[in-house]
Amino acid sequence: VAGEENQYIAYVAYPLDLFEEGSVTNLFTSIVGNVFGFKALRALRLEDLRIPPSYSKTFQGPPHGIQVERDKLN
Repeated sequence: VAGEENQYIAYVAYPLDLFEEGSVTNLFTSIVGNVFGFKALRALRLEDLRIPPSYSKTFQGPPHGIQVERDKLN
């Protein structure tokens, strides 16, 4: 991070074949468990997560349909 002592930006990329298709739980457990589990880091935050469209398409979506979910949020 420019102008900040001992602060850095790291970019981490994983091959898609490490993740189970259609499993949000597997995706986030793998990322959070691996990256946030580094004991050498005192402070860490996830600023951006990019999921390739090809992997996003493996998710089934909400079980009751998107409109039901939108109605719940309104």
